[in-house]
Amino acid sequence: MFGVVIAVAEFKGAGEKLIVAPEGEIYYEPVIRERLSKLHNTQLIRISCLYEKSCGAIVIHKKGDRCKILLVRNHNGRNYSFPKGHVEMGETEEETAIREVKEETGLDITIIPSFREVADYCPFGKIRKRVVFFMAQTMSDKVRIQEEEIDSYIWVDLEEAHHRCTYDNDLRVIRKARENIGKLQ
Repeated sequence: MFGVVIAVAEFKGAGEKLIVAPEGEIYYEPVIRERLSKLHNTQLIRISCLYEKSCGAIVIHKKGDRCKILLVRNHNGRNYSFPKGHVEMGETEEETAIREVKEETGLDITIIPSFREVADYCPFGKIRKRVVFFMAQTMSDKVRIQEEEIDSYIWVDLEEAHHRCTYDNDLRVIRKARENIGKLQ
C-alpha cells in the first residue's frame, strides 16, 4: 500500500514530520489537526497542509425580474470573485458557505439545493485547492464587508460578472449559474 504526503507538521522536540494518508484519500486541515491532537506526549507547533478545501456561494439578490450577483475583492487579490473560505472542523460544505458569506458580507443566505460546483486548482504548483460553490439567494442587498479580509464588493448582472471575474474556475461557475438562475422564484 502506498501513501501520499498531505501535510508537514512541526512538533516540539521532534522537528518536522511528514503526514501521510493512504493513496486516494485526502484529508484537510481541520481533520488533520484533530487527529494529530490525539497523539500522546507531542505538542504541535505548526502545520502546513498540502490540500485546502473552501466553500462559498454565488449570492443572488432578486428584485422584480432582475437578478444581481455579489462579487467581492479580497485584500490580497486584484480580481473579483465570490465570497468563500476554509471549512472548519465539524462543518458541512453548506454550513461553511453560509458562515463565510455571513462573515465576509453580513448577508443571510439560503442555499439553493440543486447547484453545487467544484473547482480544483493548484496555484503556484504547491497547495492543491478545492473550492465548492453553491448558489444562494439573499433577501437583502445591504452588504457589510469584513474589513480585515475584503476590500470592496459589487452587485452585478451575470454578463458583468463574466467580465469582472478573470479566473477560469469562476468563469466556469458563472456559466453553470446562468443555466440554473431561471429556477429561482
